[in-house]
Order: sequence, then structure tokens, then C-alpha cells
Amino acid sequence: MTKSKEKKREKISVASEIDRIEERRSLCQDSLERAEFRRRREELSEQDRQALEDEMTIMTERIQKYECELEMLRGENRRNMLLSVALLAISVLLYYALIN
Repeated sequence: MTKSKEKKREKISVASEIDRIEERRSLCQDSLERAEFRRRREELSEQDRQALEDEMTIMTERIQKYECELEMLRGENRRNMLLSVALLAISVLLYYALIN
């Protein structure tokens, strides 16, 4: 990945990145469903059927890739949340320790 893409990606929050990838996954899922419907309903030549199968394979691979990315991002989001909760707990403990 180029440096400009890495810098741009760093500026995006994990939650917005999750939303973006979920939207892309949803679009791929819709495309896959349309292709499956077309394969079942239309009479296609062998060449068209093979092209449609190839397209469906590509969409399936993209969906799997997005699922892996989402799993990674959700794990990162959980870690960030736990870190925030831990920092809040430490802050509360220090606050009460310093007051008493």
C-alpha cells in the first residue's frame, strides 16, 4: 500500500471503516444474488453461463475478503473500546484516590 493511502486510512475511524466495508460487502452480496437469479431464470449460452459463473466466483471471493477485513476491524474496535474503558476506570480511581 502506498504511503498516501496509509496516511489517508489512518485518518479514518475504525467505525467508519467498518461501515464502508459493510456497504461494499452488501453491494457485492446484491450483485451475487442478481447473478444467481439470472442464472436460474434465463436461458444462457454456455459461454454466457461460464462468464456468469466466473463473475459469481469473483463476487464470492470479494465477499469473503470483506468478511475477513470486517473481522479484523471489529477486533480492533473491541480493543479500542476496552482500552477506553480501562482508561476511564483508571481516571475514576485516581480521581477518588486524590479526593480522599
